[in-house]
Amino acid sequence: MRELVVLGTASQVPTRTRNQNGYILRWDGEDFLFDPGEGTQRQMIHAGVTVSQITRICLTHVHGDHCYGLPGVLSRMALDKVDHPVHLHYPATGEDTVRALVSVASSGIDLRLHPHGGYGGDEHEGPGHRTSEPIAPGLEVRALNHSIEAFGYRFVEPDGRTLLPDRLAAVGIAGSDVGRLMRQGNLGGVSLEEVSEPRPGQRFAFVMDTAPCQGAEELAEGADLLVTECTFSDDDAALASQFRHLTAGQAGELAASAGAGTLVLTHFSSRYGDVAPLAKQARGRAGQARVVAANDLDRIAFPQRRAS
Repeated sequence: MRELVVLGTASQVPTRTRNQNGYILRWDGEDFLFDPGEGTQRQMIHAGVTVSQITRICLTHVHGDHCYGLPGVLSRMALDKVDHPVHLHYPATGEDTVRALVSVASSGIDLRLHPHGGYGGDEHEGPGHRTSEPIAPGLEVRALNHSIEAFGYRFVEPDGRTLLPDRLAAVGIAGSDVGRLMRQGNLGGVSLEEVSEPRPGQRFAFVMDTAPCQGAEELAEGADLLVTECTFSDDDAALASQFRHLTAGQAGELAASAGAGTLVLTHFSSRYGDVAPLAKQARGRAGQARVVAANDLDRIAFPQRRAS
């Protein structure tokens, strides 16, 4: 199963219908939790998801609406006796805040801290990983442009190949020989390329609080599913610039320039009771991308794999 479970879609201030941030990417039996804001544990109950499959937690930055739900999630993991390692990724400059949040959570899980970046700049070698390198298999990070150090995340599935049964049958390869061909790339003079076709890997991008920047563009490039903040309407572009956020139209432009498949808008300011106009603004600039204005507890299936 590959899907996005939306736990919260508000920005700084929750509303009656929108909780603060929280997103789970479900990927082949492994769950990635992004930006657990206040109330995330309760939202997970409403969404029908558990902490048991969460292996990585990724914080874009340490503003409260993106991380204050962390102690509750970790405490629930301890209560449920999660016994696998849980990796926590976060900006190195947020170390004190993250350690404080972790310190008030219940103990008893194998929590592994992974600070990355450090004090700005894509090429700076911080206490963790360089922002231009993967921080875990398939998981990449890029610097964003916010009022404090912030990073976005990108999950990339390696490209592969899809076997073609008719071609396998034509060359007489079946059973365990198929596995050997996959592993070795060649069997009895038959190459893998002869009996298969390219299968592009799928890509997920998560872009939160930021003004337009190169890091956001790199994260979004070729994304099948792009989740991005949409804090302000185009009519409030001056506010967006002042606080280093995206407008709806800028989110649409990001998706269009990146060739994204589906754009999921979230992180709405509480000033907008109706976000339909924001979705319309984004669609007007999103090119071929499908645009979804997320609501709390939405489950968004991963788009079908792109053609080779």
